[in-house]
Amino acid sequence: MMYIGKIAMPKAHTVRIISGQWRGRRLPVLDRETLRPTKDIIRETVFNWLEPILPGSRCLDAFAGTGALGFEAASRGAAEVVLLETDRRVQQQLQQQLALFAAKQMRLELMAAERYLQQAANAKFDIVFLDPPFAANMLASVCDLLACGKWLGTVGRVYLEAAKQEGLPELPNNWELVRRKTSGDVVYGLAVVK
Repeated sequence: MMYIGKIAMPKAHTVRIISGQWRGRRLPVLDRETLRPTKDIIRETVFNWLEPILPGSRCLDAFAGTGALGFEAASRGAAEVVLLETDRRVQQQLQQQLALFAAKQMRLELMAAERYLQQAANAKFDIVFLDPPFAANMLASVCDLLACGKWLGTVGRVYLEAAKQEGLPELPNNWELVRRKTSGDVVYGLAVVK
């Protein structure tokens, strides 16, 4: 057993932070149908791709879930990380983790990615993580909102994750897919704003 706060959690229901200031710390995974944490091996690859631009960056984790991508980014030196989550129970868990980690560079919003991205962009993100629930089939529409709303800086990067059988969506005209890999039933890639 492992203890997160006062809650006993089996190790199988946690994800670990791979590197940075919080290396080795674990985040609990609630038993929710929509939660599908990004595998360690995938996160390690993605953060190797992002390593040159991550320190000091501004990041958006549009489908936070366990918060693994957002916490990993903050652990590795991102200056600001915004987490979006719609499930109140998951949001409460994330809020507890933010307090436990004293993660002052991270902010949590109880809001759907689509709603957040329909607002006027008041700041630009350097890195955006898009790994929505596979069954929701919303990756293409969120990419369009992200591009149309001018949320990305001139060197913006977008991490995309989808079910292998569905594949990655067609990207907006000014994005280029520079990395693409598969792992089991997951396809993932990195797009760059041209």
